[in-house]
Amino acid sequence: MEIYQLRSFVAVAEAGHLTRAAEKLHVSQPAVSAQIKALEDELELALFERTSSGMVLTPAGERLLADAEKVLAAAQAMRNEAKALKGEVAGRVRVGTMSDPGFIRVGEFLSATVERYPLLQVELHHEITGAAFAKVRDAELDASFYYGDLEHPGVGKLRLRGSTYRVAAPAAWKKRVADADWGEVALQPWIITPSISSHHKLVRALFDKHGIEPTKVVEADQESVIASLVVSGVGLSLIREELALEKQAAGQVCLWRDVRLESTLWFIYLLARKDDPVIRALLGVLHDIWKLAEQPARKDGRRG
Repeated sequence: MEIYQLRSFVAVAEAGHLTRAAEKLHVSQPAVSAQIKALEDELELALFERTSSGMVLTPAGERLLADAEKVLAAAQAMRNEAKALKGEVAGRVRVGTMSDPGFIRVGEFLSATVERYPLLQVELHHEITGAAFAKVRDAELDASFYYGDLEHPGVGKLRLRGSTYRVAAPAAWKKRVADADWGEVALQPWIITPSISSHHKLVRALFDKHGIEPTKVVEADQESVIASLVVSGVGLSLIREELALEKQAAGQVCLWRDVRLESTLWFIYLLARKDDPVIRALLGVLHDIWKLAEQPARKDGRRG
């Protein structure tokens, strides 16, 4: 029995499909199929039922899945401990970023990480919130910044800060929206983000509360683009309060009423990797930068 066979077993169980599991593991579908077959032969048990829609765990497979997950977790813990014993924080780490890089302090994060861990190669990937979560969950990213609510048993999170959003309109629309009610504001052109973004969920929650539907005119996925479109007179949107007040002071936008929506900035990672020296190292850097209450990680990845 090999670790890679157990990894394939768990991946197929989670994906329910050989092709999706193979994509997640970055191997061919025949290779995953062969590994499952070899594991079943060794155990002398069928782990899956092959159906037209995919792979379904047998009762035996369901019982053995938890054992396989424990073995994989133990193997990962052993690798983590070996790295810690060597004082090694090295290799490649893929981190998702989003929104305004200054707001999430990505420059400070990268600079401190590179200085503290010169053997660690950091790759930054710009993502929309929902995509970032999915890629962390599926191990396509090692960690990511993340906006909004998040409750998932397999994903760990570190709270960095809260953020407030305001309803902003082009400055020239000040008279148009000054006395407008929710229904009238909803009829105005709105700049909306993709449905997998936390910004989109904030807009939806705002209007769902009043039982109305906003008029979408443009879809954009970056905060700077959204703000620019509002300033240019394209439509209304939610803009982070600091940026909205800055644009208002410059006479570029007007704010509708005193509406405020709250969100949270997190740093997320797979909970199964919480003891990984690389994840500990990144969390330690963030604790230092954001001056968080917990004790930051030492250079070997352990808590000091």
